[in-house]
Amino acid sequence: MVETYGQTQFNRNLDRQYSLTTNPMMYLFVSLETDCCLFDSDLQKPVSHFLAEPSQLAWLDLSFNEISHIDQVLCELRELRVLYLHGNSIYILSEVDRLGVLPHLHTITLHGNVIETNKAYRNHVISALPRLKTMDFSAVTRQERVMAKIWHHSNNCNRSSKETIR
Repeated sequence: MVETYGQTQFNRNLDRQYSLTTNPMMYLFVSLETDCCLFDSDLQKPVSHFLAEPSQLAWLDLSFNEISHIDQVLCELRELRVLYLHGNSIYILSEVDRLGVLPHLHTITLHGNVIETNKAYRNHVISALPRLKTMDFSAVTRQERVMAKIWHHSNNCNRSSKETIR
């Protein structure tokens, strides 16, 4: 069931899925249990407050929330399979690397973030998240995996060469 609280939409459908869209995450969090508002910039508190067992969360939609960094709490959601982060303000491509610890993550959206303008965007994300099947609502192809692996290898070789020269 999708409910609206002000301009915020959230999904109460399943214990293992959570959607909070078009909500400035740095300012307002709406509790699913009490419909109260929490003012906080720390993602840990609202995730724990919204869900009885956040560690079992499999699907999370944080799109259109003015998020600029990938919070460490997302890396603790070990059962996460689908993560929507599109339409935010993530501007550092290496932020995506943090999500590499999620063993089941197979679907991610990041389009509409500043990082999308980086020419290495798709290669970097596929390289950092090798279990991805879908990125930005498009299937990750075998050829893209090969290209990402080549890109990653050449990028690491270039970095090693520069460090050796110093």
